[in-house]
Amino acid sequence: MRVFAALVPSDQAVEHLQEFLSVRQELADPALRWARPYQWHVTLAFAPDVAEYLVDDIGERLASAAGKRRLPDLAIAGGGAFPNPDRAKVLWAGLAVRGPSGAGDPGAADPGGGVPGVEESSLGELAALAAGCRAAFATAGAPVDGQRFRPHLTVARLRRPGSVTRWVRLLDAYDGPTWSPDHVTLIHSHLGEGPRRAPRYEELARLPLV
Repeated sequence: MRVFAALVPSDQAVEHLQEFLSVRQELADPALRWARPYQWHVTLAFAPDVAEYLVDDIGERLASAAGKRRLPDLAIAGGGAFPNPDRAKVLWAGLAVRGPSGAGDPGAADPGGGVPGVEESSLGELAALAAGCRAAFATAGAPVDGQRFRPHLTVARLRRPGSVTRWVRLLDAYDGPTWSPDHVTLIHSHLGEGPRRAPRYEELARLPLV
């Protein structure tokens, strides 16, 4: 099973970003493969090969990790590309911290490899939650993806590396509505079972935050 823990934006946040992008997607390069709105999420931990019998244990450990964390209000704001806008493979939307611990402005991507989307000074609880989720997978016996935590929402992928500078500039001007995260979602990704062979996401559990 391909399983991941994620923060899923509110319906209002998803609808706002969908409206912002949809009026522009018709003019987009056909090389861009747009993620469906139901796929938008902030990945906290991802395990590509999980034995089914481990899922309940993972869920219990995630519940413990989530129950220790209180996140500030967040908003989808800004954007960028991996590995960079000129030779991009992924176009992403970023995050802004709107709660008391945040300055209120979307953080900028650091060309040297810093965390996109969220200012470093505001990252503490979100990074700690991601670390707890990764530990929950690992201690349950499910190997997690080794990449470091870089909070973002993937909005499009490219069939081959290309320039998305225009789209990054567009997303830089985006500032969505605030939402208050109150749970972590455990999701099973079924490859090729969604529309046009996109992944189909099955929600396995919602684990409350403090």
